[in-house]
Parts: sequence; C-alpha cells; structure tokens
Amino acid sequence: MQSDYEQKIKELEKVNRILTKKLERSEILRVALEENNERKEAIFLQVIHELRESQKILQGQSQDLEQALKKLQAMQSKLVESEKMSALGILVAGIAHEINNPVNFIYGNISYAARYAHDILDILQCYQNLYPNPEPSIAAKIKAIDLDFVKKDFIELLDSMEYGTQRISEIVRSLRIFAHLDEAEIKKVDIHEGIDSTLMLLRNRLESCPPLPAIQVIKEYSNIPFVECYAGKLNQVLINIIINAIDAIEQKLEIIAKEADNSNFIPTIKISTELLDDEIIIRIIDNGTGMKPEITQQIFNPFFTTKPVGKGKGLGLSISYQIIVESHQGQLECNSIPGVGTEFVIMIPRQRVFEE
Repeated sequence: MQSDYEQKIKELEKVNRILTKKLERSEILRVALEENNERKEAIFLQVIHELRESQKILQGQSQDLEQALKKLQAMQSKLVESEKMSALGILVAGIAHEINNPVNFIYGNISYAARYAHDILDILQCYQNLYPNPEPSIAAKIKAIDLDFVKKDFIELLDSMEYGTQRISEIVRSLRIFAHLDEAEIKKVDIHEGIDSTLMLLRNRLESCPPLPAIQVIKEYSNIPFVECYAGKLNQVLINIIINAIDAIEQKLEIIAKEADNSNFIPTIKISTELLDDEIIIRIIDNGTGMKPEITQQIFNPFFTTKPVGKGKGLGLSISYQIIVESHQGQLECNSIPGVGTEFVIMIPRQRVFEE
C-alpha cells in the first residue's frame, strides 16, 4: 500500500517536473514572443515615422516644384513679352525710318511750294490790278471757281500741310526715341525726352474722346542730368505705368457716369522728376480709382491683374519691376488710396557700371 503511494508520488513529481519544464519553456517562449512583438512594434513605429518624414519631404519637394513651375511660367511669359517688345521696337524703328524719308521730302518742299504760291498769287494780283475788267469768259471762270476764296484757302492749305508734316515728324521722332534701337542699349539719355515721347505715343488716349473728357497731364520736371540706363527698357516701364494710370482714370469716369455724380472731377496725371542723393526719382500720380492695400501688395506679382478678362495679362508691372530692380538696381514702389488715386515711384541710380 505504501509502495503504491510512493509510486504515485514519484509519478506526480515526474509530471510536476515535466509541467515545470513546459511552463519554463512557455515562459521563455512568452518572453521571446513579447520581445519579438516589441521589435515588430518598434519596426512598425519606425516605418510609420519614416513614412511621415518621407511624406513631409515629398510635400516640400512638391511645393518646391510648384514654385519652380510658377517661376518658370513667369520667366517664360516675361521672355515672350520681352521678345514681343523687341520685335515691336524693331517694327517701330522700321516704320519710323520708312515714314521719315517721304515726310522729310514733303516737309522740305512745302516751303518752296508756299513761296511759289505767293509769287503766283502776286502775279495774279498784278494782272487783276492792270486788267480789272477781264474778258467775259475769264470773268465767268473766276466767278465759277470763287477765285478770292481759292487764293485765301490755298495759303491756309499749305500752312495746314506744313503743320501736318511737322506733327508727323514729331511722332516719328518720338517713335525713334521710344525704340532706342539705333543707339547703344546702355547709354546716357535725357529722361524728360523719354517721358515726352511716351506721352506723345499715348496722345490718342489722353485727348478727349466723347463721352470721356481729356486727361490733363501736369509735368513738373527738375533740372536733372542725363542718366545712364537701358533707355528702351525704361521707356517700356513708363508706358506700362502711364497706361495703368489712364485705365484707372477711365474706370473712375465710368463710376462717376453710373452714379450720375456731377462733381467737378478733372482727370489728371502728374509726372515729376528730381535728383536726390545721386538718385533719379520719377513720380507718376493719377487721381483714378486707387487700390486697396491687399491689392497694392500683389500688383508686381506675375499674372496678377485687376483688369477684366482680355484686357490685361498681369505682366506689365511685373516686367517693369524686374527692369527697375534687376536691370537698374533701383526701386519701384506703389502707394495708393482707394477712391483717391495711385502714385508710382521709380528710383534709379544716376550713374552706375552695368555688366554686359
């Protein structure tokens, strides 16, 4: 009986040892599994972290690529516009040259024609004094053509032709000054001459065109020296800014017309120049619609425009800013008050060394 009991105890001890070993192995396996899970979790977290970092890098690269694309598009558009201006300048210079020759021929001969006309009319007057009573056929012809009117109008006609040719010569001169293609790209120029030539080319938009009144231009020029600059490019800036001023004034006139405002509004563009600390300052001020600060902050950005679709590409002021800041190492600023008007300030060094 005792031996059976001892036998069972031994068996139980054996089973206990087996179970203990299994439990130890299970614990080892559990610990290993936990360690394995921890490693997997660490690897998983590392993968998530790396994915997030990769996502941030990709987002940054995407933004960089987007900015690069925008810059590329802006540069492409500027190059296209610059190429257009260059082609336009070549065309303008060619037209000016072709017009100049026949106009000079006409203008040079009008003075002779006027002198000959006076001589012929003097001789005709002598005949009338000597023969106050001409033959009936001649008298009928004199009456038919209204000789007195012809004598008076003929001289006025020649005077009108002379004025017309002078006007064409001024336009041709303005075209040549504006283009500056027959001269060095970098040279000393008279800024006032460039402003005047630009205003001459925009004369049709400044003059009265019912129902729009004429735009008054006030010029306050200081005694400034010649300026070393890219003359053609600077004239491009002037024409861009003055066209914007004209557009702003016309928009204000439309608003006044819609509101039936009978105020004595005089559309005005004021252009002034001065020399300050060896720097040339050009101010172009209009009394047009003006702009809000949030608009003013963006006007030099490529493709930004406040004009209706089809009337502006948003490149004129962007290119102007590039010309003044990058090409001339100057400054281009805009100050505007809604409903009052806008001031553009161009500041360029009077003289500097340009790199080819």
